[in-house]
Amino acid sequence: MFDNLSEKLDKALHVLKGHGQITEINVAETLKEVRRALLDADVNFKIAKEFTNRVKEKALGQNVLTTLQPGQLMVKIVKDELTQLMGGEAEEIDLSGNPSVILMSGLQGSGKTTFSGKLAGYLKNKKSKKPLLVACDVYRPAAIDQLHIVGEQIGAEVYSDRENNDPVAIAQAGIKHAKAIGANVVIVDTAGRLAVDEQMMTEIANIHKAVSPQETLFVVDAMTGQDAVNTAKAFNDVLNFDGVILTKLDGDTRGGAAISIRSVVDKPIKFIGTGEKMEAIDVFHPSRMADRILGMGDVVSLVERAQEQFDEEQARRIQKKIAKNRFGFDDFLSQIQQIKKMGNMKDLIGMIPGAGKALKGLDVDDDAFKHIEAIIHSMTPDERSNPSKLNASRKKRIALGSGTSVQEVNQLLKQFDQMSKMMKMMQGGGGKKMMQMMQNMR
Repeated sequence: MFDNLSEKLDKALHVLKGHGQITEINVAETLKEVRRALLDADVNFKIAKEFTNRVKEKALGQNVLTTLQPGQLMVKIVKDELTQLMGGEAEEIDLSGNPSVILMSGLQGSGKTTFSGKLAGYLKNKKSKKPLLVACDVYRPAAIDQLHIVGEQIGAEVYSDRENNDPVAIAQAGIKHAKAIGANVVIVDTAGRLAVDEQMMTEIANIHKAVSPQETLFVVDAMTGQDAVNTAKAFNDVLNFDGVILTKLDGDTRGGAAISIRSVVDKPIKFIGTGEKMEAIDVFHPSRMADRILGMGDVVSLVERAQEQFDEEQARRIQKKIAKNRFGFDDFLSQIQQIKKMGNMKDLIGMIPGAGKALKGLDVDDDAFKHIEAIIHSMTPDERSNPSKLNASRKKRIALGSGTSVQEVNQLLKQFDQMSKMMKMMQGGGGKKMMQMMQNMR
């Protein structure tokens, strides 16, 4: 996500590094490259031009602080302007109704049905809501089946009526059913088309009028670039929706939609989809996204994800085991599971400042832990608790059972041993020893 744009912006802003002051000449040179980078990322030409004009005005209107180099000041100005361009502040959805009705709209293939399930899971797990999904796509039986599948995955009920071909009546019946079962959020999944047409627009406008939703959300595939912005404008003209959801931001997208959609429709991006898993949903934070575009990472989001998976009771148990030198592979396996729940590895690495640039071109596989898990699962319960018992014959058996080599088993044991020692140092307040150990490893 944004890798190409981040690289080009970094090169553009590099022009000012080494200069003692900001001048009209070096600013013009820098912003010419910035504008080119934005256009290459599929940002609307008018928006890219207005953006660079604002940056130029701010850059030339400021004196460089003694603590800042011209390059650093320009990065700050670009970051602030990017944040404002994408909305400024994060905005969540309105859940004031009883039940709150959320109407999902968008083209076919945008990921609308899947995201309806993700949103229901988010509201259930993070907002303590009881959601009901309502299937109003009467044209594709597969869409109804898909909604039932995602509902089952997140543990949310789905209302559908395969005998009824009237989406307005189904939506109204769904809300009635929600009240009967005590659901306090209703997410209405509507039909999409391959392109915007009058019939689709009339239908969704009729549903909107009948159910009076607290939130009407437009779901758009970020990989469609500038077309996504044009489609959003067409939907907004009819529905006057409340917010945008960008899906597939984990794909090979140039990012233009995320940057320019707010300016075109004047509606906030509320959520983003960052992967295929049902947990791959994030509130959209413009400032954090600006940081990531400029290669600064997103430590706040990374910490938030870690905190969501943090189990205090389990942490206490592990601390006790470390203190008694009883930390085993079962404990190690549980830590891996927590990391995996945080999201796909490429996305997590992108949140670490500088990591995206350092690991550019490296294919980060989501199954990076697969061989480690296979090795651990090939051990007996006793071997997991007492790794010191693993002799040559046992290692050979584990390698055969896990489809790996003895060398890989030995490598895992070595890494596990180093990690256990480091954890024990931290547990025992041996911070100085650990620092010395890390310095010796250089």
